[in-house]
Amino acid sequence: MDIDHNSFKRAIAKGQLQIGLWSSLVSNISADILSDAGYDWIVVDMEHAANEIGTVLAQLQALNGGSATPMVRPPGHDPVIVKRILDIGAQTLLFPMVDTAEQAELAVAATRYPPKGIRGVSLSQRGNRYGRVGNYTDVVQDELCIIVQIETRKGMTNLEKIAAVDGVDGVFFGPADLSASIGLIGQLSHEKVHEVLLEGLERCREAGKPAGILTGIEADAKKFIDAGYTFVAVGADQGLLAKESVALRRRFKPD
Repeated sequence: MDIDHNSFKRAIAKGQLQIGLWSSLVSNISADILSDAGYDWIVVDMEHAANEIGTVLAQLQALNGGSATPMVRPPGHDPVIVKRILDIGAQTLLFPMVDTAEQAELAVAATRYPPKGIRGVSLSQRGNRYGRVGNYTDVVQDELCIIVQIETRKGMTNLEKIAAVDGVDGVFFGPADLSASIGLIGQLSHEKVHEVLLEGLERCREAGKPAGILTGIEADAKKFIDAGYTFVAVGADQGLLAKESVALRRRFKPD
């Protein structure tokens, strides 16, 4: 049996636009609904959602066979959590709050087996189809996609060094935390926030790494796509539920 092919990794390496969605509802049913919605990638979030390993596993199973490549965002950089995420079959990881090249190196190391890294070895887990992928330990890193998230002034300062870390496949910018870091918390469409995000894109382009971003603001998403961002999350499941449920009610019962 062969290891699963990571189409998202290859698409962003070629500069092919990938449209994504955030998933924070901690629901395999929600993931099942989203799986056939036509997105290229879907983030199962563990940093700001109430996900644990078991709920992430259920969502990965629900997303299997759908249009989107699942991406898991760990709550941090803990190698133990990363090991468990990989063992349940995730191939694309988004590491939050990466401020230095050293943090990026630790993130990559947590996804690699010795001697290239520190990932613990299990020879029978969902990632290797319970032992059926006989050469898993030799080929797994070829299908892993490691994305690091820049969210602070410090991260921006160290952007080139972070992007240059061997094993980093892409750089993702978090507008919310970046806006806070420059003293404009929550002002996601502010001109200065956009200046930082577009500067980050250009620096990634010069470093030869694809750049990604999340925004639930449609006009901003189109702006970032037009500017050249390669992978763009254009909304979140909980945001869609919150906004559309109110919009529907207002059509029948105004405020």
